[in-house]
Amino acid sequence: MDIETLGEDLPLLEGIRTTRSIRRLKTDPVPHELIRKVCEVGTFAPSGGNRQPWIFIAVTDVERRAWIAERYRDVWTGYMANAQAAMDKDPDFPEAKKRNLRSAQHLADHLHEAPVQLFIAGWKRGGIDQSQALFPCAQNVLLACRAVGLGASLTMLHRVHGEEIDRYLGLDPESTPSIALIPIGWPIGRYGQPPRRPIEESLHFDRFGKTAE
Repeated sequence: MDIETLGEDLPLLEGIRTTRSIRRLKTDPVPHELIRKVCEVGTFAPSGGNRQPWIFIAVTDVERRAWIAERYRDVWTGYMANAQAAMDKDPDFPEAKKRNLRSAQHLADHLHEAPVQLFIAGWKRGGIDQSQALFPCAQNVLLACRAVGLGASLTMLHRVHGEEIDRYLGLDPESTPSIALIPIGWPIGRYGQPPRRPIEESLHFDRFGKTAE
């Protein structure tokens, strides 16, 4: 595997259109140099004043992944109970949403097995987090994973236990909180273009409700 050239030839718009959330991951390890590569791509996100507030913590140790996954599942269990109640009440609950929930359930059940739990955190400025830079950074990481053939998805569910997890990661939740968790591994399944509404349903000109003539 030539990590230096891996993914460099994927056309940009194709990569964007086919970067779907992949939550079913193999347990095979991911080379540290490949983790480094996708995080480096993340640093090319825009940031106000070029402050570059991002911090990446790639958790690969088995015991540490299990500790984090235990807390993640604690939150997911409550979330899924509410979702299941909604499905039970609605006989027309969309099948697409059911598939998404099954996928998310798989991630919660197997998060400890994901070879990389990548946390993105960032320095606060004036007491305000730098999410305007950190979320584009996270999207860049997801796109980079797509380019090099890794599966990945973004979740913020860990934030319910955010202070505890941040301290476990060596972060100060007051000054350098984590905002995103990206489980990464070799995919079970494949990338592909997810279903999207036609752009005509979302695009307006000059004011809401006015479409192109």
